[in-house]
Amino acid sequence: MQNTVMEDLFSRLITEIGEDVGREGLVDTPKRAASAFRFLNNGYQRSLDDVLNNAIFEADTEDMVIVKDIELYSLCEHHLLPFIGKCHVAYLPKGKVIGLSKVARIVDMYARRLQIQERLTNQVAMALQTAINPAGVAVVIEAKHLCMMMRGVEKQNSVMTTSSMLGLFRKKTSTRSEFLDLINRR
Repeated sequence: MQNTVMEDLFSRLITEIGEDVGREGLVDTPKRAASAFRFLNNGYQRSLDDVLNNAIFEADTEDMVIVKDIELYSLCEHHLLPFIGKCHVAYLPKGKVIGLSKVARIVDMYARRLQIQERLTNQVAMALQTAINPAGVAVVIEAKHLCMMMRGVEKQNSVMTTSSMLGLFRKKTSTRSEFLDLINRR
């Protein structure tokens, strides 16, 4: 079976750190690593339209919709190391709602790309804004970054929190406060 370019690159990386890619435990590692890397970055193969799959529905509600504790896994674009956390998303419908699973799928689509957390937070918010044009969107992401835990400063308990507030979540303190209060309930 012919190696792919990515498999060859992983083979070279393993060799460059001083390992023997022919060693029993490493023989198939380039193939497995290439497959894993493709999976971890499969967000590039999806678009917002693909993810939404027409799951946008007319609705007469204007009450806040929140999906919280959506787990996310992404790779830091600076070190190619994972960051792992949770995302909380809210929106204020204005004639349309989105299928519940689609919120998590939007998070996953953007998380499965090389990222920085700040951009990821904004991409999720803008995707919802684009999809259903709600009166407001709020996104908060809390994540631990292995690039900060395993190397560099090596701080094990640090958590990065980012937020993006659009529409009424930005303009109305009471709306933003309601969202933050609700996502902090356990």
